[in-house]
Amino acid sequence: MSLVLTCLMDQGNLSRDSLEILGAGKSLASELGAGLAAAVIGAETSAICAAAGEYGASKVYSVQDAALGQYYCEGYLAALEAVCRECEPVAVLFVTNTQGREMAPRLAKRLGKAALVDCLSFNVDQGRIVFTKPVFGGKAMAQAVLGDAPAVVALRRRSFEPAQPDQVEPEIIQVKPASIPPNPFKLIERVEEQQAGVRLEDARVVVSGGQGLGGPENFAMLEELAGLLGGAVGASRVAVDSGWVSSSKQVGQTGKIVAPDIYLAVGISGACQHLAGCSGSKVIVAINTDPEAPIFGAARLGVVGDYRDVLPPLIEKVKELA
Repeated sequence: MSLVLTCLMDQGNLSRDSLEILGAGKSLASELGAGLAAAVIGAETSAICAAAGEYGASKVYSVQDAALGQYYCEGYLAALEAVCRECEPVAVLFVTNTQGREMAPRLAKRLGKAALVDCLSFNVDQGRIVFTKPVFGGKAMAQAVLGDAPAVVALRRRSFEPAQPDQVEPEIIQVKPASIPPNPFKLIERVEEQQAGVRLEDARVVVSGGQGLGGPENFAMLEELAGLLGGAVGASRVAVDSGWVSSSKQVGQTGKIVAPDIYLAVGISGACQHLAGCSGSKVIVAINTDPEAPIFGAARLGVVGDYRDVLPPLIEKVKELA
C-alpha cells in the first residue's frame, strides 16, 4: 500500500504542529486510499513513536541516534532521506515552521523532486493531489500539481484540524542511514523568552498593533483586550522595527504565520508582507483611520476610526460579558 509520510521532530511529546500534520496526513491518506506513516527522528524516539500510533499512524519509521538529540538540518535530512528511500511515500508532509521551511526544499532536491511550501489545502482529482497556496503576498491563490511521487509539501500552520486519538498499534520500523553528518554546531546556552499566557502561534484570538498606535505605551490597551479574550498580542514589522515590541510578536512574511479564529488588526495598514502572515485567519477585523487602507480589503469586519475611541468601549463590553 502507498503511504503518506508525516514528519514529526518533536522532543518527547507531540506538539500542536505535529498533531495538525497527522490530521492533514490522515485526511490525504483517506482520499488517496493510502496508509498513514510517520517519520520520527531523534536521540530517543520511543515516546513519539508510540504517540504517533495513538493518533493514527499505522507505520512509524524511527531514526534513533545520539547525534540527533538536537535538531540540525544536515543530520535530520540524512535521516529523513533514508526513511523516504525505505518506504517510497506518495507524499511527504511538513509543517511550514522553521524546520519545515528549511527541510522541505532540501529534501525535495535530494530526491530529485519539487517542493511546495505554505500550502493551505489540497484535494485529490483523478488520483492527482492538487495543492492550493497563496502567491503574491496572499493577493491570489495558486493551484499546483507536483509530478512524480513523492510530493514534498509544507502545510501552513492552523490550516488543518489536529488529529484525534485513533489508538492504532503501529508497526515500528527502525531505519539506519548509511551515515549521519556530524553536527557542526555546539549548543552553549539556551535562552527562552518568558511569555505569560498563550503563544502567538497557538492563539485563537490575536490582537495586533501597527504604526497607527503611535508608540509602545499604547500596546497596553491591546494587551488588556487580548488577555480578556484569552488571546495573544501581535505586531506589524514597523512596530517591531521601531522598538515598540519584541520581534517575537511580529506577524508577516518575515515574522510569524498565524491563523487564529479572529485577527484584530489595530492601526495596521495591511501591506502584502503583513497579510502574508495573517491571511489564513478565519475572520480579520480591522480598525484604521484611513478608509483606503489595504487591510479593509482583507477584513470581514472593519471600523474606520481612531482605535482610542473604538477599543475602550469594546474592552468594557468584553468585561461585562466575561
